Amino acid sequence: MNKKAFFYIILAGVLWGTSGIFVHFLAPYGFTSFQMTSIRGWVSFLCLLVYALIRNKGYFRVKTIRLLLFLGIGLSLFLTASCYFLSMQMTSVSTAVVLMYTAPIYVMIFSVLFLREKFTKLKLVSIVCMLVGCILVSGIIKNSKWNAAGILIGILSGLAYAAYNILTKIAMRYKLEPISVTLYSFLFMSLISLFVLEPTELWTSISKAPAVTVPLLLSLGIVTFVLPYLLYTLAVKVLPVGISSALSIVEPMAATLFSVFLFREALDLFGLIGIILILFAVFLIGQQQGKEA
Repeated sequence: MNKKAFFYIILAGVLWGTSGIFVHFLAPYGFTSFQMTSIRGWVSFLCLLVYALIRNKGYFRVKTIRLLLFLGIGLSLFLTASCYFLSMQMTSVSTAVVLMYTAPIYVMIFSVLFLREKFTKLKLVSIVCMLVGCILVSGIIKNSKWNAAGILIGILSGLAYAAYNILTKIAMRYKLEPISVTLYSFLFMSLISLFVLEPTELWTSISKAPAVTVPLLLSLGIVTFVLPYLLYTLAVKVLPVGISSALSIVEPMAATLFSVFLFREALDLFGLIGIILILFAVFLIGQQQGKEA
């Protein structure tokens, strides 16, 4: 096994898991989840645009009909990030990240219902673990104060992320160039974000402390997307599919650890068990996907 590739994919997961850190420091300045999604999208798109211009201008050549697919991917990315960031602010980083990572379960359910994939005992166990885990994470079972809207928005981020995965798989079936798919998807994501950007309020938030907010906003795009994407792309070229799928749990694990140790987010026994169950469900689905690939 390529040890460097193994390190790359773990590092990519850790970098993706730092999203909560940027949300934590940007939210007090008044940045909304939509604004953070928009800035992240534009920074990522511009970085990828420069890369495409330097590396291969052929990345820009796609059939017009494919733009509808890229629009769908861009919309799902926008909803994923917006709901994810908003759920963080309404609940906690650890809760938001595990709810978003229920996505593989939704993909599996969709595949069974509409694509006639086989429903196995392993898939049943995964669904049960995910459902129980979500109940424990939500705080309902201990009758504590919990944010129902935040939980629902977190689940919506998972559904949007599942849609992104499904649409991306469709794009790959057409054997489209991954860089082209990502480039146009992020362009549409960024354009969609303009409808809710509220530039005046954005400028007000930035102007409160530009020496702090501008580097944070740029880093949000570079650290949480550009760098991990490049590392992940390098890794999956040499790593077996099963291993790369199993390592997808690195991001939620990293995000949870960051939230507990950096921000002192409370994590009781019920919440901890819930997180473990959800991550276990995702791990099982990742393993099965690796075997079926």
